[in-house]
Amino acid sequence: MHVFCHRTLVLSSLLLILITGCAANTSPSTQPVSITILHTNDHHGRFWRNDAGEYGLAARKTLIDGIREEVEGKGGVVLLLSGGDINTGVPESDLQQAEPDFKGMRLLGYDAMALGNHEFDNPLSVLDRQHTWAGFPLLSANIYDRNTQHRRYQPYAVLKRQGLTIVVIGLTTEDTEKVGNPEYIKELEFRDAAAEAKALIADVRRRYAVDMVIAVTHMGHYDNGESGINAPGDVTLARAQVPGSLDMIIGGHSQEPVCMLSAHINQQAYSPGQPCQPDYQNGTWIMQAHEWGKYVGRADFILRNGELELQEYQLIPVNLRNQPAAMPPLNEDAQMLALLQPFQQMGAQKLNVKIAELNGRLEGDRSEVRFRQTNLGRLIAAAQMHKTHSDFGLISGGGVRDSINPGDVTYKDVLRVQPFGNTVGYVQMSGQEVLDYLSQVATKPTDSGAYAQFYNLSFRLVKGRLEDVKIGGSPLQPQSQYRFSLAAFYASGGDGYPRLTDHPGYVDTGFVDAEVLRLYMQQNSPIDASDYAPSGEIINAG
Repeated sequence: MHVFCHRTLVLSSLLLILITGCAANTSPSTQPVSITILHTNDHHGRFWRNDAGEYGLAARKTLIDGIREEVEGKGGVVLLLSGGDINTGVPESDLQQAEPDFKGMRLLGYDAMALGNHEFDNPLSVLDRQHTWAGFPLLSANIYDRNTQHRRYQPYAVLKRQGLTIVVIGLTTEDTEKVGNPEYIKELEFRDAAAEAKALIADVRRRYAVDMVIAVTHMGHYDNGESGINAPGDVTLARAQVPGSLDMIIGGHSQEPVCMLSAHINQQAYSPGQPCQPDYQNGTWIMQAHEWGKYVGRADFILRNGELELQEYQLIPVNLRNQPAAMPPLNEDAQMLALLQPFQQMGAQKLNVKIAELNGRLEGDRSEVRFRQTNLGRLIAAAQMHKTHSDFGLISGGGVRDSINPGDVTYKDVLRVQPFGNTVGYVQMSGQEVLDYLSQVATKPTDSGAYAQFYNLSFRLVKGRLEDVKIGGSPLQPQSQYRFSLAAFYASGGDGYPRLTDHPGYVDTGFVDAEVLRLYMQQNSPIDASDYAPSGEIINAG
């Protein structure tokens, strides 16, 4: 009998040994087995319930514990998987580097998760610690070390359940190379996920007598594979595989319920309690459970004679306000509350301190700030401009993650808007260099994180060409010198912006963006939101 233990460059070989073990190359199971796959994705720091009492890991544990008891009581198998992006979104989590989130997931009993692009919002040393807190495999098969040309993280896990051999492969969006902080990911290479998966699936099927192959991915679901400016997602991945080689994809990244109306059209206006049919492409089921732990996806299968049959699929809401009355609220698990309460209290003490007063809404919603100039985008650019004594400021819409409502503003509000901890820099350029730079940045498409917000700058964009460029109301002079502010993320080439860190006029101040915004709001309180409202400075004439 041939026995093989997979070895690769991973951060925790002990975890690999404990969780995946060695797989004996025996025949796949022929007895019918009930298999329930539970899944979440795009958690983004929501370890605690929100102000309306929705979601949170404590209620999620009550739900999952109940399903496990039900399924395992009947002799079935339960797996709990995540499509990644645990980091970034809620200040209490961000300030503690998602320690409560990963430790809470460990208590929930997750079997594996995909590394999402937001797992790289911090230095890689933080991700190392998160591996330790998790205690379960954090997977990605398509991330390589640029120096060694070996995989940097554990590519897959082999799970043994009731005589079954289940291989779970992890994949990460190739867009991480574009949207991740270049200073943190410069050692990493994000390769073609579909190609890596095809080769790896063939390899594990040679090595093991596999009953099921599952991909946990953070790549996004795009109808009919039409990913637009995004990297290819789960539909493209499924279609690129040998038919029958990949049983299912548990996805994330596009942050949507995958509930198909037809073979190629997802239901955009899904409501809790409605029926949900996952996508099915090239013999592969594709599932995604929206975001933030609002739902737990539940797929009930029967594995019979090597064939996997889907019996039922549900997106089960976790204490959502608009869920049907027939779905009573879930009680919060006491053990989970005991684990998380100290983290929540520690975060609250740091965050719930008033820093400013605001007389109107500052608009930072994704549906606005990635499409047009907004008062919040302009205020952030103004704060960075003033901090660096620049002539104008710019940020991208993807760097604005929430709005701020009128009333008392706290540090928590600021960190919701800017959770990434980027530093602020500036660059000194000639007017011609500025024009060349803006010609690339100002043409970034709407409906993308790269769409730029500006302050103290005006221009017309006509058929992709900049006209009537003014700084502080005065026409740009090609031979004059100008300074503009921007986060180090963009200066390093993030979001596809031109790289400026090698420019002789670039300086990284070391000031953290959220702190710059906090100080600016504090110094200018009370803040009149209308002072930052756009008034035709940026015109796209088509």
